Amino acid sequence: MRGGTVAVVGGSVAGCAAALAAHRGGAAEITVYERAAGALADRGAGLAVHNDRYAELASAGYMDADMPWIQLSRRRWYTRDGTARLGRPVGQLPFPFRTYSWGPLWRELRARMPASAVFRGDSPVRTVEASADGASVHLEDGTVHPADLVIGADGYRSVVRAAAFPATRPEYAGYLAWRGAFPAARLDALAPDPGTAWPVEDCVFAVFPGGHAVIYRIPDGTGGHRANWVLYAAPPPEADLRLDTPTSLPPGTLGEALHARFAQITGELLPPFWGELLRLTRPEELFIQPLYDFTAPHYATSRLLLTGDAATVARPHTGGGAVKALQDATALEAACAGADTWPEAAAAYDAARGPAGTTMMELGRRLGDCLVLRSPDWRTVGQAQLDALWAGASASAFGGRALADELGPARVAER
Repeated sequence: MRGGTVAVVGGSVAGCAAALAAHRGGAAEITVYERAAGALADRGAGLAVHNDRYAELASAGYMDADMPWIQLSRRRWYTRDGTARLGRPVGQLPFPFRTYSWGPLWRELRARMPASAVFRGDSPVRTVEASADGASVHLEDGTVHPADLVIGADGYRSVVRAAAFPATRPEYAGYLAWRGAFPAARLDALAPDPGTAWPVEDCVFAVFPGGHAVIYRIPDGTGGHRANWVLYAAPPPEADLRLDTPTSLPPGTLGEALHARFAQITGELLPPFWGELLRLTRPEELFIQPLYDFTAPHYATSRLLLTGDAATVARPHTGGGAVKALQDATALEAACAGADTWPEAAAAYDAARGPAGTTMMELGRRLGDCLVLRSPDWRTVGQAQLDALWAGASASAFGGRALADELGPARVAER
């Protein structure tokens, strides 16, 4: 196909990648509608990309070495053992991942969008509508914008998914993710020397009954590093959270019960060194992500497409959230480039990406079950038991499925 108008709802990583994919797939006019008015590049959370998935995405033109990154090689697991500073080493596993900071990655993808594309910040979308002949985007300001195709890249509370599949709703997983990232210079306050206790190439899993913390370094976009972490555990009953409806708790909004639970975990359940590291995060930097999962029954109808978290939310244990969003974009580009009509493109995209969504959602549930909801007695776990636990839970999808599994080897070779 050549020509046509595409509207992208959501301007984050998934939205910018989708806009780039639509352009490469032949769309003539592209408009991105982003709810936020500020600079998305200010967001500082971290993410990791498997080396093999990076190579595929770089070949497809959605990532490259100019995007600031740090190479990891192994994952070391520790559990509390008395007053031992680092805790008892449980074991280690290979971890061939590159880490990124969300903001610089978004900035790079935003810069790759064609100059002709329109990026509209402060443009929240109320709803979208579709028919056999086209679609329309209805903004909160009352204006209506027609399009040949609407791509929902607007996250787990997607208005595009609500229009396409109103019965599909995220399901609360039963626990939270506390998150933080701070300048690596603060690590100087720790002893022993964090450069010895925590080599740059290591991703740390600090585990305890009912949860764990994942800790790794990310680039800060200026040549330095930030310490990035995520802590998984159930909230205390006294927090009295209402989580049936998808929500988030941004910095500065955590109540006393959640701060107390964080202090208890970092002070009593994690090994001392890793608990102290997490507490270097300032209260205004600490935020919470309640965990949900779902996958839409289809990734597309004839005129509405879903990408990233709008299509599937898989718990972050999978190590493949950002990868899946970028893989969605490669499949979207291939579907548009190889189709004669918009419905044909939608059908091809759905066939390529729907199975991946189901696989990643199920992987997230398995990992959440064995690492949080039904975690083992880590005092008795050693390397052999860790190997067996991980092999049984992760299969081959950790870090994301190979592109060849989705597009087919021939289509990947064409990229």
